[in-house]
Amino acid sequence: MSEKSIVIIGAGIAGLSAGCYGRLEGYETTILEQDARPGGLATCWTRGEYTINGGLAFILGTAPGTGFHKIWRDLGVVPGLRVADCDHLMIVEGEGGREFRFHANIDKLHAHLLELAPEDRKAIDGFIGAARVFLRYQLPVDKAPELLTLVDKIRLLGTSFPLLRMIGTWKNVTIGEFSRKLKNPFLREVFYEFKALFSEDLPMAAVCLFAAIAYGRAAGYPQGGAIALAKAVERRYLELGGEVRYRTRASRVLVENGRAVGVRLADGSEVRADFVISAADGRTTLFELLEGRFIDRRTRKIYGNFPVGPSPVMVALGVAREFPEVPHSALGLLFRLREPVSLAGSRVGWLRPMIYNYDPTLAPAGKTLVRVVVPSDYDFWSGLSAERYEEEKDRTVDLVIKLLEQRFPGIGASVEMRNVATPLTFERYTGNFRGSAIGWDLTPRTFMARIPKRLPGLRNFVMAGQWVEGGGGIPFVALSGRNAVQIIRRLDR
Repeated sequence: MSEKSIVIIGAGIAGLSAGCYGRLEGYETTILEQDARPGGLATCWTRGEYTINGGLAFILGTAPGTGFHKIWRDLGVVPGLRVADCDHLMIVEGEGGREFRFHANIDKLHAHLLELAPEDRKAIDGFIGAARVFLRYQLPVDKAPELLTLVDKIRLLGTSFPLLRMIGTWKNVTIGEFSRKLKNPFLREVFYEFKALFSEDLPMAAVCLFAAIAYGRAAGYPQGGAIALAKAVERRYLELGGEVRYRTRASRVLVENGRAVGVRLADGSEVRADFVISAADGRTTLFELLEGRFIDRRTRKIYGNFPVGPSPVMVALGVAREFPEVPHSALGLLFRLREPVSLAGSRVGWLRPMIYNYDPTLAPAGKTLVRVVVPSDYDFWSGLSAERYEEEKDRTVDLVIKLLEQRFPGIGASVEMRNVATPLTFERYTGNFRGSAIGWDLTPRTFMARIPKRLPGLRNFVMAGQWVEGGGGIPFVALSGRNAVQIIRRLDR
């Protein structure tokens, strides 16, 4: 008996994951990718001797014993890749030499917070207590939420009730609200400036989760950056016998009698299959590949009202010096500027460089890749003429180098490579709406939200990726690819 088949649109992490799990479940799989290489937003690019890590800070599940660890084993990421653990999630430097270290060790973090702000003991104890609950219980990731039976839900409630209760409580407290209740001015500023990563609507549940996974050495950085991760999953997929076609753009999902039967390509040819998974941009899938034909009120409301994640500008510098004094921090070093400046269409008072002194594969010996992600605005860049666009890119990198001099005097003289990627860059190469790095923004409304992966009136079709996962992120899109195959297995009985 011949295998049934799945055609998958997109060779990002979600699409590659779906391909691997499709093969593991015995399906013929073909992945269609418009770019020339895998990864999507999880990518790197080279400039001279330097490799620019374009879309990865750390991944959950790099330590054994976690739910995500099994997924990374299935996908060939561990133990195949060398993973660097971090001692800090982030380091924040304020005025007058004040410093906050978001220790990966919860005990050290607790003591450090109390030392900085003993007057905020009640709030600190509450936050750390919640993080410890996240540490004791694993996120339930074994089964797609859409497939949970009543018995599964009762069992989950019995085994993970403290975790579920803590998520319910802390997902509705934003980091902006939490910070405004703190009495210590510096600590209040530290927590509020987490908006430099997401927004002030970031749920504290997400911060508790970050603290817990770091403590368990379950959030490591794969050497080689995002492309090393993507190539590891691609290698696993090819070893399993899957097919991937690069430089192949999908133009339509083929639908016959209410059932997805394949994909029409931009050149007019067709790839037929029993099932279709779209791991492409959500809006592209709904309004272009499916021409807006299978959207109900709930889906339209989500795509009309959910906040889209930040569209950042990424400045990468190749620096002919080392930074041995800067400790490895998963999210980088955040330092206060002497005064706020207008940068990349936004007003910024802080700068967050990532000093990749812990990944020697990104730069030649004795040199370092430095990356600065700047909050920006898609509309600012899209409104520029071609000439003004290039001028603004030059102005942005010049100003970033000048601002880095405040923290690293003399760095400008050591810069030998400079590169700028704007929201338009990410949109052009990945097709991701407005160049958003994480899909939906992380807010109480979107965090762990149930977003439909199937569409009304369309059989044998499933969506995967960050637009059907609240908050996005590489581990959750990998999980999304696996969940899509689980759903297909249920449809296939």
